[in-house]
Amino acid sequence: MELPGRNSDYREKSYWDERYTTEESYDWFTGYSSFQHLLRRDILPQQHILTIGCGNSSMSTDMYENGFKHITNTDFSPVVIEKMAEKHKDLTEMSWQVMDMCDISFPAESFDIVLEKGTLDAVMVHERDPWNTSQETLDLIDSVLQQYGWDVNMSSVGEAFHFFYMVMEKGKQLSEKDILAEKEREKKRLLRENNSENPVTFMENDTEDFVLSIEL
Repeated sequence: MELPGRNSDYREKSYWDERYTTEESYDWFTGYSSFQHLLRRDILPQQHILTIGCGNSSMSTDMYENGFKHITNTDFSPVVIEKMAEKHKDLTEMSWQVMDMCDISFPAESFDIVLEKGTLDAVMVHERDPWNTSQETLDLIDSVLQQYGWDVNMSSVGEAFHFFYMVMEKGKQLSEKDILAEKEREKKRLLRENNSENPVTFMENDTEDFVLSIEL
């Protein structure tokens, strides 16, 4: 697997189409076994699950073997969707569809659960400061989340290096912590508009583990 020439290439469909032509499987950050105990805590086997930006990760198939049968996998690369659908055609209760996460066309309330693992990170890799992103990236993320007001709970997995596992739920009264987080987000937005924050930059010559290169 050849790394892209620039981090920003991770945002390009052409890069992924070419990569998926030869690459069989790759799991970003960590594999399913690391956080399956959290998914089993938060998801019921009978619930309908949408995975956005599924890529060629084994997460969905691992979940299927773990009892989660009703999974719809989407990715904007037709190359990977065709390959994964053929590779796992025996998993008949799971489906694969070409779809951009910024333009989800399923009817409202089609799914109980939406899973995202590393996809939003990929659209932010060209930003030099993850806490002070461009308006373009903010608009893109807004188009995925559609609106805010989520109740958020966070856990972490890992030992030497920890990954965040976030559960975002709508329809609940926001906790005091989330209300404060919303206020802090608005404060940062205003600071960003006034160019008042010091940037956090990515190191040059990044690798696939670009998230490890953030300088705090």
